[in-house]
Amino acid sequence: MAVSVDGGSSKNLIAIDLSSSDLTHSASLIKQACLDSGFFYVINHGIRKELFEELFDQSRNFFQLPLEDKMKVLRNENFRGYTPFMDEMLDPSKQTKGDCKEGYYIGVEVAKDDPRATKRFFGPNVWPSADILPGWKQTMEKYHQEALSVGRRVARLIALALNLEADFFDKPEILEEPIAVLRLLHYVDEISKPELGIYGAGAHSDFGLLTLLVTDEVSGLQICKNKDAELQIWEDVHPLRGAFIVNIGDMLERWTNGIFRSTLHRVLLFGQERYSVAYFFEPGPDCLVECLPTCHSESNPPKHFPVKYGDYLAQRYKDTHSDLNSSY
Repeated sequence: MAVSVDGGSSKNLIAIDLSSSDLTHSASLIKQACLDSGFFYVINHGIRKELFEELFDQSRNFFQLPLEDKMKVLRNENFRGYTPFMDEMLDPSKQTKGDCKEGYYIGVEVAKDDPRATKRFFGPNVWPSADILPGWKQTMEKYHQEALSVGRRVARLIALALNLEADFFDKPEILEEPIAVLRLLHYVDEISKPELGIYGAGAHSDFGLLTLLVTDEVSGLQICKNKDAELQIWEDVHPLRGAFIVNIGDMLERWTNGIFRSTLHRVLLFGQERYSVAYFFEPGPDCLVECLPTCHSESNPPKHFPVKYGDYLAQRYKDTHSDLNSSY
């Protein structure tokens, strides 16, 4: 059984400047970050400060609604809509109750009569009434599109870091129609008690390719660089104004044959409300994830069987959401 200790602040996260024209240098920095911690900042990404402010204002507007109104847009089978407090338990081995947060999923908008709507994780979004939250839908759609653009730019740098062509992940079966999910998050003003199994969000690694996170100014995010260690050392990752906190997910670890490793992270609460917005940038459901050509050799053969990303993701969601039925 792993033991957790506080390791202080992670002061040396690398910052990737998306305005830089030196792609070779940026790819080198990304490679260093992915080999070290799996976490890095992204700055000068082109999203306006005003859009971030509007995004967080509208997020607060939703979460401040009465529970009765929020339950009208409860999450559906395609992961669109509201998730109540304690709905999710990310670390069942240590948690005694669900995460002390509520959330809201927003995916790529796909009309009911679109052929893509038959695929898992695709379909129409669930929107609160415009009478209750005017402009809410428009803000979320605008941010979704801009974050998607940032995700594509970071993925190209990761491809270069892996000695692949920059557009490797842009292939139709990979990121032309990705599972790109925006999730608003609201943590309550409680105090986490790890010794009692109470967390803002339990320890976990993300499922997919990349996560782009923006937060308010309340700290709480922690990372553990060595997830397999018997003694787990947790380090604080503080918000950087105007920057994304980016981490790589389990699927990129699988793709790279373990060269790049996803990183355990969790959220502890210290008596303050906390708001954040995660953007999960993931391959399309039909993408066959198999070891990348630059990540295996005769002496280092592929460690994993190929897997369709949609099948993998469905199982991971079932593992963390107790209300999903067995046929999902």
